[in-house]
Amino acid sequence: MNLIRYDFAIIGGDMRQIYMANELIARNFSVIVYGLLNPSLDMSCVIADSLAEAIDYCQNLITPIPVTRDGKNILSQMAQPDMSIEQMLNLMSPEQNLYGGCLTKEIKKYCDAHHIYYHDFMEQEEIILYNTIATAEGTIAEAISGSTTNLHGSSCLVLGFGRCARTLAEKLKGLCGHIDIAARSPLALAAANAASFGMVPLSALEKNIEQYDYIFNTIPSLILTRDLLARTNPDVVIIDISSAPGGVDFEASRELSRNAKLCLGLPGKYAPKSSAAFLTEHLLTKLERSDSYVFA
Repeated sequence: MNLIRYDFAIIGGDMRQIYMANELIARNFSVIVYGLLNPSLDMSCVIADSLAEAIDYCQNLITPIPVTRDGKNILSQMAQPDMSIEQMLNLMSPEQNLYGGCLTKEIKKYCDAHHIYYHDFMEQEEIILYNTIATAEGTIAEAISGSTTNLHGSSCLVLGFGRCARTLAEKLKGLCGHIDIAARSPLALAAANAASFGMVPLSALEKNIEQYDYIFNTIPSLILTRDLLARTNPDVVIIDISSAPGGVDFEASRELSRNAKLCLGLPGKYAPKSSAAFLTEHLLTKLERSDSYVFA
């Protein structure tokens, strides 16, 4: 590997990566970026002309969360023709470290085979839990902006009771008049009951789904089928925050004139600065515990 010039290279991403670059520069680290350009970016940040330039002299490579959506290209608001996963991996060496979110099996397999250290942010429990806060707040913002009625006093249904669903349900308290949790697992339903939410087995949704003004889905499999959508309130607002393609039959929702929306990347949209600060602190703590890292 060539002489290290930069502590960090940040490739692609959204406003979270912009604020991460600024935070690292504020802490006197050297940073080069590629596929990022925004007025908020610190003027002292070096802008690379190519992916190769960004990677060639860096010690640590930071990629988006998720690193990719199509499995081929690095996710970015400012995509470049050379920003492919394959090119990125081919440019890396065993002396470098890779950081990102939702790293694919192919990336991990390549890194293992070529002795490249990698760290997936979205496999760290503290980051996952912190991420639920911005996700929940963003979900509520999407619901409010997509509706003509108040959340206050409304009847809400949350599908699932995992980490995101729990935080979302707690945030909805005090806004919604009534909140039900629909889940398949008896344990999840028991947990919902213990948290003072109503319980609805997924198998029984068709019996009373028409009563809800808002439906929030967190389950990454098809739950709201055409038959169930046809039974919903015509004025219902459906916000799906599960992994693409989501848990809603969106084609059916359009044909039935239901207001349904798949909302991905909410932390990067609604709380990028807070998310970036948490990610940066986690990253630097991780590096401080490493015996192999030497600042440029």
